[in-house]
Amino acid sequence: MKWIFFSHRLPPKPSKLRVYVWRQLKKIGAVSYQSVWVIPYMKNLLSDLESLASHIETYGGGSLLIEGKPINKAEQDRILKAFLEASTEEYQEIANKCDDFLKEIASEIARKNFIFAEVEENEEDLDKLKNWFKKVEERHLIKNPLRKLAAQKLKLCEKAMEDFSLRVYRQAQSKKKDQLSKKQ
Repeated sequence: MKWIFFSHRLPPKPSKLRVYVWRQLKKIGAVSYQSVWVIPYMKNLLSDLESLASHIETYGGGSLLIEGKPINKAEQDRILKAFLEASTEEYQEIANKCDDFLKEIASEIARKNFIFAEVEENEEDLDKLKNWFKKVEERHLIKNPLRKLAAQKLKLCEKAMEDFSLRVYRQAQSKKKDQLSKKQ
């Protein structure tokens, strides 16, 4: 497998540059390994790293981009393991947040809090989970068994949201009918 290896030197200030560089590397799915950042070779990722290198240089820093392959299979396996660990952490966090979402929906049902504001709030939370899952999928190119678990939990969240929305709708319709019958 072909990789891109990225190393950089940053000036001590501004500290926000360090955070910016770290965030950009994480966003594209790079993994810090043996004091360099590593990512599978893809032209779009190389372009992203070249842009980041240029940004670093505008602040007086420097960087090194190398494409290549590890010399032996053991090193290749260690790099793959680092990627698997990074994606495992993210997919596990998504699965945990899905559990939190399902608990929230169950709590709303138990409290019979069938109002549209709750539908709207929970829809936003579900959209965040779905967008996050999509980003994680896009940046982690190494297959991870936890991806399937996170996807299944996300489907459960979608179903719970559908069911909750239907309950809120039915409650609203019931109230509407009650109000009409009282007027007559």
